[in-house]
Amino acid sequence: MSLIDRSLREKIVLVGVTVPPESEEETERHLDELALLVDTAGADEAARVLQRRDHPDPATYVGRGKAEELRDLSNAVDADTVVFDDELTPAQSRNLEKILGRTAIDRTAVILDIFAQNAHTQEGKAQVELAQLRYRLPRLRGRGRAFSQQAGGIGTRGPGETQLEVDRRRLVRRMSRLEGDLGRLTEQRRLQRKSRHRSRLATVSLVGYTNAGKSTLLNRLTDAGVLVEDRLFATLDPRTRRLELPGGEPVLVSDTVGFVRKLPHQLVEAFRSTLEVVTESDLLVHVVDSTSPEPDGQIEAVRTVLEEIGAGEVPELLAFNKGDVSTEASRLAARHPGSVVLSALTGAGTDDLLAAVGDRLRAAARVIELVVPYERGDVLAALHREGEVLSVSNDTDAARVRVRLDIVGASRFAEFLPERV
Repeated sequence: MSLIDRSLREKIVLVGVTVPPESEEETERHLDELALLVDTAGADEAARVLQRRDHPDPATYVGRGKAEELRDLSNAVDADTVVFDDELTPAQSRNLEKILGRTAIDRTAVILDIFAQNAHTQEGKAQVELAQLRYRLPRLRGRGRAFSQQAGGIGTRGPGETQLEVDRRRLVRRMSRLEGDLGRLTEQRRLQRKSRHRSRLATVSLVGYTNAGKSTLLNRLTDAGVLVEDRLFATLDPRTRRLELPGGEPVLVSDTVGFVRKLPHQLVEAFRSTLEVVTESDLLVHVVDSTSPEPDGQIEAVRTVLEEIGAGEVPELLAFNKGDVSTEASRLAARHPGSVVLSALTGAGTDDLLAAVGDRLRAAARVIELVVPYERGDVLAALHREGEVLSVSNDTDAARVRVRLDIVGASRFAEFLPERV
């Protein structure tokens, strides 16, 4: 969308409301991010309005007087649409559009539009469409007179259905079909993950705020050749690549969709199957843009989404990216012990990152001693594949093996523990 002639792009008025305990500075930063989202969607900010309220107005979010001011401002700057930073209820959207005389949407609608533009795979397109339908369904009522007209046809009985009921039924049917399609794709993805788990490779997921540099880091670490764009939500579909750590241990590294503040619940639900790669990881490398004006706020936003998808307990390693151009990266790392500073663009600090990943994964594993009969060479071979063999000593009838294994691997070889042999 960035290639579109600027004169053809929509003009947008941005609206932010400061409700205590949020400060006006926070609202301004959120509007800066909303402006980036609008730009990514293919429109331009024509004006912005900040309002301070004790609580949002239930009818128009900003109050009727402010809505009328927004109408006059929109007319003055010839704006096509007014975008609110917080989610509007269906009633608020309808009331605002009557007053404004133009479309009134919220941050959620903008994010859904961006996802729709960036979805390329069958699964990605289905996930985005499902999220859009979940968002639109409660907003059908009252969208113009067409929805209240009768649509009876030949062969119908009784009073017929209103067009609203027809449209609602059509949306529900389409949602059911998409949910079925995604269920089948989810099962395929689950089978792929099972085959990876059988290889007993540790899995590491790159997570972080959108545009933090996750895809650039995946390319740097694995030569993955993933397309990198300086735009929000350029990556929707996870990519998984194999990587060898400094100690020689192979791991699987996955790039994931970026998160953002107020990520629409509909998107989180629709992408839940894709995000299972995060919940099943052994370690999360949380990539943070150290040049961001609010890195701690972004960290918190990512952790909020991780909690929502059930990944809040997965071990996390903070990686402060863009250390080559940031003056704050070292101070941020000092405030977060155990984190690393790097530049995915230049490669500086990636050796430290890989060493830290190896240390974290090894710390999460258990060192156990097993007694393996000599005739069980298959078990010895499996231990070398699935764990890190630290030492082997020979007894009369068996080999004593000290090996580092994860919890699953340790349980698999439990029959060879000394007390069971």
